[in-house]
Amino acid sequence: MAVVTAAMVKELRESTGAGMMDCKKALSEAEGDMEKAVEVLREKGLAAAAKKAGRIAAEGLTKVVIVDNKTAAIVEINSETDFVAKNADFNAYVDAVALQVIDSKATSVEEFLAEKWAKDTSKTVEQELSSQVAFIGEKLSIRRFEKITEENGFVASYMHMGGKIGVVIDVVTDVVNDEIKDMAKNIAMQVAAIKPLYTSDTEVDAEFIEKEKEILTAAAKNEKPDANDKIIEGMVKGRINKELKEICLLDQVYVRAEDGKQSVAAYVKEVAKANSANITIKKFVRFETGEGIEKKEENFAEEVAKQVSK
Repeated sequence: MAVVTAAMVKELRESTGAGMMDCKKALSEAEGDMEKAVEVLREKGLAAAAKKAGRIAAEGLTKVVIVDNKTAAIVEINSETDFVAKNADFNAYVDAVALQVIDSKATSVEEFLAEKWAKDTSKTVEQELSSQVAFIGEKLSIRRFEKITEENGFVASYMHMGGKIGVVIDVVTDVVNDEIKDMAKNIAMQVAAIKPLYTSDTEVDAEFIEKEKEILTAAAKNEKPDANDKIIEGMVKGRINKELKEICLLDQVYVRAEDGKQSVAAYVKEVAKANSANITIKKFVRFETGEGIEKKEENFAEEVAKQVSK
């Protein structure tokens, strides 16, 4: 019997879109012959995604599921077109994936794909994904997920543009009421709109700060070649502080501030005081569908025709 290597399984998986274990079994059955293995998968209906594997899936949905206000799961599942993202079957599938993340112990997409599919334990998550590709007719991808549990407070969420952007906020608080929940939603909306990179400046990597100082120092010296070190240092410090206020959530100007100046941190403090509560915004997660994926430009009329012909 031919030896089936991990590299062979990877190659077959990438070319067909079938599950890892299905690819391994097909290669064993085909005694290592790649073409025959593809045929085996096609005969079993597992290679329906073969022609789709190389396509770009940059559309899709982000979904948030919250259980008991304590645990949230946020997922991003990509499709090739926005048409599929609006499809009821695809939406139901994304919901099911998010619900499974709630109970999952997986810490990576690879681990998650290898799990048993909760709605049909005869399959893995990866095999169910392949089935959905065959049923829906587009390349699909479970791109990322994150689970947040907060026992000393609650989790809140906000969905923007029907799932284009999803946000989860982790709130530590000794008081939970409607006003504090509204505060959390307002902050989630801020995260969706302004796109901070960090919750507070304590999370910013020291190496990032040092690199920014180098760049800004060089820029300041080019702008003011005759300035002394103290002036340059002041310019750099001011610019770094300005940058941190833009990328750190709590330092950002709260978008609904009446005076146009109040920071998010000050807004949280104001709500805490009004409700005799101790409140900390512990973290946030923001997923934007297709973020960072290079999208292929397509003619809209051609895309419609393609969907009609399927």
